[in-house]
Amino acid sequence: MNGPGDAGSRVWADAVLAATLCAIDPAGLGGVALRARAGPVRDRWVETLRAHLPEDAPVRTIPLHIADGRLLGGLDLAATLQAGRPVAERGVLSEVHGGIALLAMAERVSEATAARISSALDRGELHVERDGLALHIPARFGVIAFDEGAEPDERPPSSLIDRLAFHIDLERVSMRDLADAAAVTADLVAARAGLPNVRASDAVFEALTATAMALGIASLRAVHFALRAACVSAALAGRTIVAEEDAVIAGRLVFAARATQLPAPPAGPADEQEAPTPSQADEQDGAEQRDPLDRPLDDLVLEAAKAALPAALLAQLAAGQGQSSQGGSGGRAGALKQSRLRGRPAGTRRGEPRGGARLNVVETLRNAAPWQPLRRREQGRSEAAARIDVRPEDFRVTRFKQRAQTTTIFVVDASGSSALHRLAEAKGAVELLLAQSYVRRDQVALIAFRGERAELLLPPTRSLVRAKRSLAGLPGGGGTPLAAGLDAAAALVDGVRRKGETPSVILLTDGRANIARDGKPGRPQAEADAQSAARRFRVAGVAAIVLDTSPRPQPQAEQLAREMGARYLPLPHADANALSVAVRAVVPRRS
Repeated sequence: MNGPGDAGSRVWADAVLAATLCAIDPAGLGGVALRARAGPVRDRWVETLRAHLPEDAPVRTIPLHIADGRLLGGLDLAATLQAGRPVAERGVLSEVHGGIALLAMAERVSEATAARISSALDRGELHVERDGLALHIPARFGVIAFDEGAEPDERPPSSLIDRLAFHIDLERVSMRDLADAAAVTADLVAARAGLPNVRASDAVFEALTATAMALGIASLRAVHFALRAACVSAALAGRTIVAEEDAVIAGRLVFAARATQLPAPPAGPADEQEAPTPSQADEQDGAEQRDPLDRPLDDLVLEAAKAALPAALLAQLAAGQGQSSQGGSGGRAGALKQSRLRGRPAGTRRGEPRGGARLNVVETLRNAAPWQPLRRREQGRSEAAARIDVRPEDFRVTRFKQRAQTTTIFVVDASGSSALHRLAEAKGAVELLLAQSYVRRDQVALIAFRGERAELLLPPTRSLVRAKRSLAGLPGGGGTPLAAGLDAAAALVDGVRRKGETPSVILLTDGRANIARDGKPGRPQAEADAQSAARRFRVAGVAAIVLDTSPRPQPQAEQLAREMGARYLPLPHADANALSVAVRAVVPRRS
């Protein structure tokens, strides 16, 4: 029987192999999602990866709250003026071209940052717009996303980890498991040089595709990464044709952590599916061990992927729960989120009753029961012993789900001659929504923009008195700094999400921007800035609605809604009731 140390050693061996393959072709494989806390095991893995990279390959760290300018780069104005042509200022993603980017605390990275990194991984370049100039900067690299989530459901954004070939969990690997690890002795330089010449047969592609389907993997990227990993494995072995062992390695490393279902049993009449006797099972196992190459390739790949399924994931799949593909921040308004302390019970998970987590006694005893005969024999106790041996690995704590608190952000255009009417209707809608927030436990915020800037009039609150006081003295008139209003809303959305709450945005405007981001008048630049600000909402996945408050529906507001990925609703004669109904469509009731 294999002990826990054997399992840890196998996980570490696969982790080292994934690091080697990623070091050979970081851009082609995307990188690694590494679930591990900071410590000697993770440090050793990073050292292994660095040792396998070329000496001139750059390695850069992406901080959690990195600004877009530092991440993407832009236009170096001084160098541009001196050279008389556009000169790009390099960001982190361009600096790491040809190397590896280390993303710290990936489970807490914002959706916007994850989207920018994902776009660079897809394109192999950065598309940066600065001062009316479009810059295309090469950026082919791999990403190591360090997942340090404290809870099993805390994961990096799915948009990012879907673009990383390997998902590795080192949380249960100890330093003892590293002792017998064999060093990679292959010629990595020759592998990189020979990789473009490696070819895979149709049989390999069909086997990988069939394995992905059997494991319930819907992403086509997974099959692409598996095929690429098989080619890199062949190049590492000095082959120009992908062999069966390369396909098996790819299936094990790429598919195992992505599985969402266990493979279906072989089809056949029910009366013919008799359970084999122990002697028959031993004979079948022996036959398979004696003649592994006589089995179809897709069976070999599938068996390798099944054997590498993590224990926690295997338990989930066996229970029919599957694996969630969502990660990171964001989500729909009022979405369910995991909680350790309160909410509706939602099953159990492995863990100790610490930090307020509640021990589920029944499930703990149920997990300990099958092991009692073995544990009694280990301790030399009789079969009739009444004491139950419960160990830490048996502990199960109750999981809870609760609705995330919702914050509705009203962004009101306070410019122009009709501002007073528009604000009056917005006040009525806010007051109606606040009256319901006592039941739903939602919050409301208000941002108004006019003149040259946007102002946060009402921070997130459920206080009806405070809302009325903030709304009472709001003046109207002046220019329309639409970009400033959207930027202020995006900043507030980011702050709301950092608190673990779910934001939604209600924008009341006619879409006619005439004040640019720098405060200068000019409709063309103002509209361009507004469109640029609106795209941030689409990238961030914020639930939003654009209420066109002009006397007649305007194409500017509809185009703005498309750029935001928001629902467009023309309300030329809106009243407070209609606005409140529209808001409730975006902010659903709690169940």
